[in-house]
Amino acid sequence: MPKRNGSVHVAKIVRRYKGRVYTAYLLRRTYRDGKHVRHQTLGNISHLPLALIGVIQRSLKGETFVSSQDAFEIQASLPHGHVEAVLGVIRKIGLDALIASKPCRERDLVMAMIAERLIHPCSKLSTTRLWHMTTLAEELGVGDADEDALYDAMDWLLSRQPRIEKRLAERHLSEGATVLYDVTSSGYHGRHCPIAQRGHNRDGERDLACVVYGVLTDAEGRPIGVDVYPGNTGDPTTVPDQVRKTRKRFHLDHVVLVGDRGMLTQAKIEVLKTYPGIGWISTLRTEDIRSLMEQASLQRSLFEQRNLAEISSPDFPSERLIACFNPLLLEERRRKRGELLEVTEAELRRIEKEVARRTKKPMTADEIGLKVGRQVHRFKMAKHFELAISEGKFAWKRIDESIRKEEALDGFYVIRTSEPKERLSAEDAVRTYKGLARVEGLFRCLKKVDLRVRPIRHHKENRVKAHIFLCVLAYYVEWHMRRALAPLLFQDEEIQEDRKTRDPVAPAEPSASARAKKADHRTTDGQFLVHDFEGLLRVLATRCRNRCRAKADPSATTFLQVTQPSPLQAQALQLLGVAV
Repeated sequence: MPKRNGSVHVAKIVRRYKGRVYTAYLLRRTYRDGKHVRHQTLGNISHLPLALIGVIQRSLKGETFVSSQDAFEIQASLPHGHVEAVLGVIRKIGLDALIASKPCRERDLVMAMIAERLIHPCSKLSTTRLWHMTTLAEELGVGDADEDALYDAMDWLLSRQPRIEKRLAERHLSEGATVLYDVTSSGYHGRHCPIAQRGHNRDGERDLACVVYGVLTDAEGRPIGVDVYPGNTGDPTTVPDQVRKTRKRFHLDHVVLVGDRGMLTQAKIEVLKTYPGIGWISTLRTEDIRSLMEQASLQRSLFEQRNLAEISSPDFPSERLIACFNPLLLEERRRKRGELLEVTEAELRRIEKEVARRTKKPMTADEIGLKVGRQVHRFKMAKHFELAISEGKFAWKRIDESIRKEEALDGFYVIRTSEPKERLSAEDAVRTYKGLARVEGLFRCLKKVDLRVRPIRHHKENRVKAHIFLCVLAYYVEWHMRRALAPLLFQDEEIQEDRKTRDPVAPAEPSASARAKKADHRTTDGQFLVHDFEGLLRVLATRCRNRCRAKADPSATTFLQVTQPSPLQAQALQLLGVAV
């Protein structure tokens, strides 16, 4: 009988030989020859990848293959990785539950505004536009919201601020806890907000009104609460509010409040003493340190063995005074003073020559005084110069005795605290006070680096307060993200432990690993390039979510596909604890 045409298929042949297993893939044609079934080997394809062998098998069974470009089309591609990271951290740290225990429209809008503040800080109107350029609006279902909905959500958030701050305090504070407090201000570009007043504008924008806000954090720098005041509010006047907040709202009887000497003035410390259980840590003013030296309570001989010494003074009864001496600080202050004196003298010489040239129409004493006053007060050097001003005449000279008296204080600072030795050692008192640098870091992130609280675009007082509270909550998220992502950032991973043991007076030195990261710009293990926080978010943003559809059936349901994370993205998401 003649041979019949058979079928072609892939045969998998498994054989054992001398204890080893061998697998072969053969391309065969099977046909019938009379009463017998024959197998004809057309080729050995064992060398091909298994995935390609599978495609050949499916093709021989009748499946039709086309390229992905011909089969599917991508209708939209939106940056997703940074949204995934920020929202993942918000949920991981439970901030969504702190804002509201149950899901609601207002909570979703607030979470979206917090996330957008981290991703791309902008106005509320721009927020409703920009969150459509990422997956943020889709993730939270807020794509239909307009700016009025955001303003309503801000009002809702402000009404819940006391409750949210109380929950943050329950999470991060306990009896006897240390709380850091500092105040800053931001310029206001407008004329109709009652809380925007002329005051000490720390942004250097003297022609603008400003608003003042004080942030209370735990010892690690996590924000617990924020209060907003008119721009003409003095820093010390905000302290009683923080005491009442910790007592009444947080229900803490004993806390240690840390503030700088401009905040915790002598008058405010006297007020704090009336609250049993409220401790404090601050520093002495320059005039007080000079008085200690005149009384011989503070002498350089105290620091021959150590850079730190406990002293006492009848001027500060029931207080502990920890005097510190830093030679590097001495050198820095003398260098800076010398430069400022030189600059001031150069300006005074210029004015002196200008006065001497005006012979036909001599300068009046008032004109000379205005010019001289601007220069000597510019760098606060007026106390070091003796000035002689009259009609058409100007003379000046240094006051060497004033300079020597000020130089005698260089390198010294004195920590003052109400905490006894049993609760707080001298070294830890200095370390705790230096923790205020973490609040200053918070202000840098709010105002300059990442969150950009400025410009403040709201006209109503409650909206200004809600805006600043939103920015502080965004920093709460950023604080946790920075801590988790430290291995990938230009950040000292060992700083938390080093702070507990390093010399409290000497300048902080970065760890060896931090120096290595800054030198070669790579992670400690050398696997990845290190980034700043904003740059790492941009790296995560390149992980996109694509909306796809089959070309053959335009009416078919679309499906979403997220690009696979790069090794760096996968490492960042793993450090954040966000599941991919």
